[in-house]
Amino acid sequence: MRKTWLIFSQAVTVAVAALFVVATLKPEWLHRSPGSVVPTISINEAPPVPAVAAPSSYAAAAKRAAPAVVNIATSKAPERNPHLDDPWFRFFFGDQPSQPQMGLGSGVIVSPQGYVLTNNHVIEGADDIEVMLSDGRKASGTVVGTDPESDLAVLKIELDKLPAITFGDSDSLQVGDVVLAIGNPFGVGQTVTSGIVSALGRNQLGINTFENFIQTDAAINPGNSGGALVDAAGNLMGINTAIYSRTGGSMGIGFAIPATTARQVMEALIKDGHVTRGWIGVEPQDLTPEMAETFNLPVKEGVLITGVLQGGPAHRAGVRPGDVVVSVAGKEVASTPQLLNAVAALKPDATAPIVVQRGKEKLELQVRVAERPTMARRGR
Repeated sequence: MRKTWLIFSQAVTVAVAALFVVATLKPEWLHRSPGSVVPTISINEAPPVPAVAAPSSYAAAAKRAAPAVVNIATSKAPERNPHLDDPWFRFFFGDQPSQPQMGLGSGVIVSPQGYVLTNNHVIEGADDIEVMLSDGRKASGTVVGTDPESDLAVLKIELDKLPAITFGDSDSLQVGDVVLAIGNPFGVGQTVTSGIVSALGRNQLGINTFENFIQTDAAINPGNSGGALVDAAGNLMGINTAIYSRTGGSMGIGFAIPATTARQVMEALIKDGHVTRGWIGVEPQDLTPEMAETFNLPVKEGVLITGVLQGGPAHRAGVRPGDVVVSVAGKEVASTPQLLNAVAALKPDATAPIVVQRGKEKLELQVRVAERPTMARRGR
């Protein structure tokens, strides 16, 4: 009996040792049953991406751009109370001195010759404009020209050795790019805030007639209007213009006019004192999928013409209400802002092809472009 027990214990010891070896070297043998199939999964693994260190500071960009950003202080004479000429009014209410209306904003020096780019609403109606540089110098600003439809204006100051900002290519901006906003928020003095480009091509906001905004979450507050939106290298990417806010302060949604647009308007104002834009005399409306289905149109995108000015350029070219404009001068248009910008870019007195969808028929009409009336409310 003792010999049998010794043999059994030795067998168990060998079995445990063998199990230990198998569990250590070939664990899959313990989980694999006869006839079973090991499932395989195909996955795509990206190669390791080398980490790109973010700049620890944007001081170089701020240092490069900030000297060209100025503070603008405006004053406007108060409206005189018409009752002040009435002696009885003065007897009961006395002489009521009126204080001038004050305004604060920002601007950007764009040329060593003293040209300053800002928003039209910053200097609109001002009787006196004072421009203050970051180095402490001050100068009186003279209005060169204004363009209310894009909310841009150009001033001129007479000072020596002026720093001028460098224009960047705002068309190359991408969502996620780092940007800095430089201006004079709430009149506290020059301030730099940082953020990213949140969106591009924002329109239909009801701010300007011509809208193609850069949206950013860089803090923009009252007083920043007319200031610079620059990239991480300090190049001008836009002119800060407006914010979305329920409190009057920054909520992370600010809008800037692209530098490309601002430069075109600036050069026109300096050269001619006003901006010349094309005009064809139509009332447009965005084409919705429901409209396209209702009218059984073969196109899904375009701009529906709801009205045509009698005797206007579009009318003379044969455009009719109900036509759907799909392209202007070779540029496809899918919304009213796109049509407005495409037509505005045309030169007056030039002839441009406009492709319209009329029912099942596609037509190319030649329109002789006219000059857009100033601040026209109708007949785009």
